[in-house]
Amino acid sequence: MMIVVTGATGNIGRTLVQLLTEADEEVVAVSRRPQPAGLAAGVRWAQTDIGAAAGLRPALDGARALFLLLGGELNSRGESPASLLDSATDAGVERIVLVSSQVSATRPEALSHARLREFESAVRAAGRDFTILRPGGFASNAFAWAETVRTKCTIFAPFGDVALPVIDPSDIAAVAAAALREDGHADHVYELTGPELISPREQAAVISEALGEEVAFVELAREEAHARMAQFMPEQVVTGTLDVLGVPLPAEQKISPDVAAVLHRPANSFGEWVAHNLPAFR
Repeated sequence: MMIVVTGATGNIGRTLVQLLTEADEEVVAVSRRPQPAGLAAGVRWAQTDIGAAAGLRPALDGARALFLLLGGELNSRGESPASLLDSATDAGVERIVLVSSQVSATRPEALSHARLREFESAVRAAGRDFTILRPGGFASNAFAWAETVRTKCTIFAPFGDVALPVIDPSDIAAVAAAALREDGHADHVYELTGPELISPREQAAVISEALGEEVAFVELAREEAHARMAQFMPEQVVTGTLDVLGVPLPAEQKISPDVAAVLHRPANSFGEWVAHNLPAFR
């Protein structure tokens, strides 16, 4: 079965391409970025912006399944989601797996996730088997601390004692691979979280223990965190992110069983994510 994977250079997409090729699936990897080094043998590469149906259409020829991950397109209006999904339908795609966000459901008024809600609606209306993945916060957001861990043995973050069940992106990729390859996931919406509530201060302690050296934690005021995040994130995304990090809703702190139900194993802990990515912090 040919499977098209968009967002193929990201934390989820890279792992998904690997999982699918290891399962002997035919994969077309799509990204706005140039082809990376080390692409698995047999994977076809397509560089295009998924915000444009005309650019994505050639990559879809012959595909039966599509993994849809919005990157920079999340805050870009571009073409309507329906136009993009019509291209998939015209190409013969029978199964679509969309990565949305937990916030799409928990905060339906959030402007930062309006585009994702549009895609959710369009996927449901496309007349194809669909699976929607709604992950919570990513364990990989801790990469933002890597430089100051390496240079200052310090982590700077707001809301030090507010705990959330962050998820390893490789678990998102594994659930996506199952939904793309297996029957039984059609018309499902999976809430994806890690197996435990863990605060930024506790995450710092996990990193410190893994490194075998003390890593200090410095709590930022919301205003300080806002100023730092605004350097690389749109204003509405900064505000929404800080709202979730600082005053999470009960649904955003709930530990979901869906990863374990799909993969038949527990979701990875933050400590397991750190162990697999420790070189970034050395």
